[in-house]
Amino acid sequence: MILMALDHSSQSWNAGRLAEDSIYLINPLTMGPAWIPGSALDSVQFFTRWVTHLCAPTFLFLSGTSLAMSFEKRRAEGMSDRELDKHLLIRAAVILGFEGLLSLMAFQGVMILQVLYAIGVSMIAMVAFRRLPSAALIAIGLAWLVGSEWVIAQLPPTEIGAQTLWEILLLRPGAALPFYSMYPVTHWLAMMLLGWSFGRYLLALPNNSEGSQSGEKLLLLSGLTALLAWAYIRGDNAYGNMGLLRDDKSIGQWLHMSKYPPAIVYSCMELGLMALLLVVFMRFERRTTKPVWTGNPLLVFGQTALFFYIVHIMMLGASAMALAGGIQLSGLKETYIATVVTLVVLYPVCIWFRNLKRKYPKSFLHYI
Repeated sequence: MILMALDHSSQSWNAGRLAEDSIYLINPLTMGPAWIPGSALDSVQFFTRWVTHLCAPTFLFLSGTSLAMSFEKRRAEGMSDRELDKHLLIRAAVILGFEGLLSLMAFQGVMILQVLYAIGVSMIAMVAFRRLPSAALIAIGLAWLVGSEWVIAQLPPTEIGAQTLWEILLLRPGAALPFYSMYPVTHWLAMMLLGWSFGRYLLALPNNSEGSQSGEKLLLLSGLTALLAWAYIRGDNAYGNMGLLRDDKSIGQWLHMSKYPPAIVYSCMELGLMALLLVVFMRFERRTTKPVWTGNPLLVFGQTALFFYIVHIMMLGASAMALAGGIQLSGLKETYIATVVTLVVLYPVCIWFRNLKRKYPKSFLHYI
């Protein structure tokens, strides 16, 4: 959540923002490719962007994990499949509704489909997919992450006005007005499928230290394997990079990978890093003897994720317009200041909202 706030602060405040993480994105000024091979990568701008790449894959994977754990527990308590489906569809509708609202507020007539779109539509798809065994979910998720580049390569070249709606909704970014898609859903759904399987795996473990260690071992093995796959595929500099190849052997070029849509190397690195970070957090939780501090900012923002997302987007956009006279008229200094201010201001607000949700557990607030 904190890294996401940094990326969105840069989106609102940083005139030099570097976000050309795709060969498919179009520069609206030149109507040509947003990224031109051989272009220089400003190191500070690049790494400010790169650290935030962890966000979207983690959101989709852990959304699947938390939903799977929640659903299995509710099923054990006697909730029917029909009730579970209804709950999932309402959550998806709320998320998609907020995506549309934020987009129309910011872009007036053009519907920009971003990460909330990917999460919402993936949830709808899980109404059917959740009925499959975990082995099938893993196979489908991995098959799409690996094979999607071949599928996309069969499509005609990207041209403004020539893309179809199904193409931008499902396969690769682009425009079919009034929609502009940054997150074609199939790639992100694949990550949710993997996360859902992991959630089932965690529930099947014994609720003790040995069970936690088993989860950590799987994450450690998976994370290291994913990073080794990233290193091999990125080094080969061919299939698996979604066309965004290295220009040279510098560290920036190794890390400049396609997010729109996610290349194999992007998915391997981000999900691999996520897995290793989860090992660190799970081991810390297992070994700590102190009670959890409920005011931990990581916990507060994580427990109010959708609320935080909605409010911080509006806050950053409004502050940039009011103080800078427009979007992206400042630089990195202002970006980092805006990030800190946003987190400080929203911390007590998110605590208030978390308490409100707990006070009314069966209200509509449960879906936000």
